[in-house]
Amino acid sequence: MKLLFDQNISHRIVNRLHTFFEEAKHVRDFNLQFATDREIWNFAKTYNFSIVTFDADFYELATLFGHPPKIVWLRFGNTLTQHLANKLDLKKDVIKTFLEDEAYVDIATLEIDD
Repeated sequence: MKLLFDQNISHRIVNRLHTFFEEAKHVRDFNLQFATDREIWNFAKTYNFSIVTFDADFYELATLFGHPPKIVWLRFGNTLTQHLANKLDLKKDVIKTFLEDEAYVDIATLEIDD
């Protein structure tokens, strides 16, 4: 699973998730930390990433343009990186199913709440 973490999430998250999201990257890894949402969207689409974000703007882009990329929308406030890593670890099977299972091919956004 190629996950791309948005700039509103600490780049430190990638190292904490490497054991169960091996292909996770942060926008900073591609010098996109100051890119617009649309630029990140286009990058993710071109390179087959799904975007992980707290930002509702990506949900809106998915509504307007469909997918790919798919969006994993974190629907809880800013939190400690470790708490976020724990939450994503708990939800890793749900995320994997959303991204890889044919039953969800037509769904653009997975919402994860606290």
